[in-house]
Amino acid sequence: MSDFNSDDYRIDGTKKFDIKKAKTRFNDIYKDKDEYESMQSKSAAELDALQSVMYAHNRYGLLVIFQAMDAAGKDGTIKHVLSGVNPVGVKIHSFKRPTETELEHDFLWRTNQVLPQRGTITIFNRSYYEEVLVVKVEPDILTQSQRIPVELTADMDKFWKNRYSDISNLEKYLFRNGIRVIKFFLNVSKAEQASRLIERIEDPSKNWKFEEQDVKVRDKWNDYMQAYEDCINATASKKAPWYVIPADDKKNLRLTVANIIVEELKKMDMTYPETGAERTAELHQFVDIINQQTITE
Repeated sequence: MSDFNSDDYRIDGTKKFDIKKAKTRFNDIYKDKDEYESMQSKSAAELDALQSVMYAHNRYGLLVIFQAMDAAGKDGTIKHVLSGVNPVGVKIHSFKRPTETELEHDFLWRTNQVLPQRGTITIFNRSYYEEVLVVKVEPDILTQSQRIPVELTADMDKFWKNRYSDISNLEKYLFRNGIRVIKFFLNVSKAEQASRLIERIEDPSKNWKFEEQDVKVRDKWNDYMQAYEDCINATASKKAPWYVIPADDKKNLRLTVANIIVEELKKMDMTYPETGAERTAELHQFVDIINQQTITE
């Protein structure tokens, strides 16, 4: 991927994002299956090496957020990108419909419980952004499920502006504490999504993935696209950028996401802890002890 440029996908608030102009497919960045597997293996090894340094350095954390319409490839992308990475330094959280306990708290509460620890990468499969996507398209959720006081929703423009601000402030706070945030919107076309949903119905091994709700959501496709555009424009920043990745081709998608995460890790000023001369001498004493233990066994 010598010609790879993450800026082709990066939205950082310096210019307005127009979802109608965003691509859902791009030219292959691999020649054939063998090259794809080689590139994937190389990026996985690089990601594992960088994560190991991050874990040992223990100063930074990384939050990677995946948002997309159903069947865009979130699960598969996470699985393939992280294959080969030491699980000790990676945590994955998938957020489905809020539980009753979660609904008794503010909208950031359930995700705040599992923000990254230093030295680790945390993946959010869906996130607090659902609160300005699904909830914005289905605003009755606010008063019925979330039980937000009516007076707070009297001016909906102000309400959403405040939610965007709360999210942006959280991400600024994380950055100021050494936790980097990158956000991926996997941009699948409506036609490709239809093909994948039908496959889930026709393939018995994938029936479990299909929900009737997916079909209902498709009826509001344009509303969701507008919600994504509004959300990305309101929360993109240089310190917490969005990356809008064409998602109709899963292999291109996975390679691109992996390279962006690797780039982000390389930006961090990380090294393995240095060992001083005194400690080095101490450690070498243990070599003799271990060798002696081996001899006497």
